[in-house]
Amino acid sequence: MRASGILLPVSSIPSAYGIGSFSKEAYEFVDFLEKAGQSYWQILPLGPTGYGDSPYQSFSTFAGNPYYIDFEELIEEGLLTKEQCEECDWGGSEAYVDYEKIYKSRFRVLKEAFDNSRLGDNEDFQAFVAENAFWLSDYSLYMAVKDSYKGKSWSEWDGDIRLRKPEAIEKYAEKLKEEILFYEFQQYLFDTQWRKLKKYANDKGVKIIGDIPIYVALDSADTWANPELFQLDENRRPTGVAGCPPDAFSATGQLWGNPLYKWDYHKETEYAWWIQRISYCYKLYDVVRIDHFRGFDEYYNIPFGDTTAEFGRWEKGPGYDLFKVMKKKIGNKPVIAEDLGFLTPTVNQLLKKSGYPGMKVLQFAFDSREESDYLPHNYTANSVVYTGTHDNDTTVGWYQAISRRDRSFARKYLNIKNSRELEWNFIRAALGSVSDTAVIPMQDYLGLGSEARINVPSTLGTNWKWRMTKGQIPEGLAEKIYDLCKLYGRVR
Repeated sequence: MRASGILLPVSSIPSAYGIGSFSKEAYEFVDFLEKAGQSYWQILPLGPTGYGDSPYQSFSTFAGNPYYIDFEELIEEGLLTKEQCEECDWGGSEAYVDYEKIYKSRFRVLKEAFDNSRLGDNEDFQAFVAENAFWLSDYSLYMAVKDSYKGKSWSEWDGDIRLRKPEAIEKYAEKLKEEILFYEFQQYLFDTQWRKLKKYANDKGVKIIGDIPIYVALDSADTWANPELFQLDENRRPTGVAGCPPDAFSATGQLWGNPLYKWDYHKETEYAWWIQRISYCYKLYDVVRIDHFRGFDEYYNIPFGDTTAEFGRWEKGPGYDLFKVMKKKIGNKPVIAEDLGFLTPTVNQLLKKSGYPGMKVLQFAFDSREESDYLPHNYTANSVVYTGTHDNDTTVGWYQAISRRDRSFARKYLNIKNSRELEWNFIRAALGSVSDTAVIPMQDYLGLGSEARINVPSTLGTNWKWRMTKGQIPEGLAEKIYDLCKLYGRVR
């Protein structure tokens, strides 16, 4: 069935208190999606962010980001006062997140809500803790211990707790029990509020496309609590880390630094951890976009300690075996395979065998030097088309930056007569293509330039910050989107 959706990170919603959250503005965005005839809201990973603020480098693959907890709801429940929320410094800009200010203020306010809560009497909280014990106890202990080490990575903790000696686990669990309870409380609030927002969206006919990063962070509860899953030495240091080799985007490649999986071990366990992880994703989302799909065919192994990705080597991943077991254990769930970049014949075979739709990005189409698979006339129906993703510039920003020859090619192909509202030519091409699903970033519907870019891969400091501001959606935009999607057979 043909359908369409909009990509907008939760952090980009114009909520109060410095960052997008599960606030009334999120519900209003769902109303906008319904009015625009959209079937999907695509978001970025929802995990708690660490160094660099990237949702792809999270402290846990299961936990939710406490930044997204809506304070207004806690005010209504009597856990906070408006004054407590407003006396904090949330940063000076409505258009960009100030993560340092958010970090310093948000946990302070959440601690006040925690102090006012009566968790001992809360049966829903007890049920949540029991149901999620398989990850929550490790995560909460990990975060509490991390705080006691002033935020240091677990690889720098004392040997007994770094290596999870039973007596050390017991000692810290007792010593930090109040802090552990505080982290459980945060996750309970996140879970309760997210499920309510997701149900609201689903009831309006809008499904959530979530995002599962292929790798977990080295500095995460997952790596600390499950060292047997990863390629670590006897001191639990990585033997190699993840990344991408040098290419047209980066002369030295991309050094991500994530630990690599011990795929032989995962196979022996019938991929138990992966099945658990993906099953959990389907509680949070309706459709899962699997990031870096090619890594399941072959993954790039960079020696630990290297400062660039130039000297890595390709190694064999689990291939179709993982997806075969996944389909057997949890059924044939909806997946989008992020298959961007240089694809080998074996990756293409894996994608075909899985049956999952791959991704088509219009911005990759207009290289005047060669015929591209990303040109719409080369698409197949079993694909998801984007004008750009969270890793691309906005369409307006990208168009202004490309070479004159590439711009001339794009103008000719899309029949662009003038540069005013040129983004709509790209949007039309995506919506009019044969791809079953089309997803457009909100910035493109708003006609924004590079100032609204979400992420520049392999850079630090300016990413993941852009936010919509209140009133930025112009009158009549939902109707315009609806009419265009109806024209191309994408309205439910």
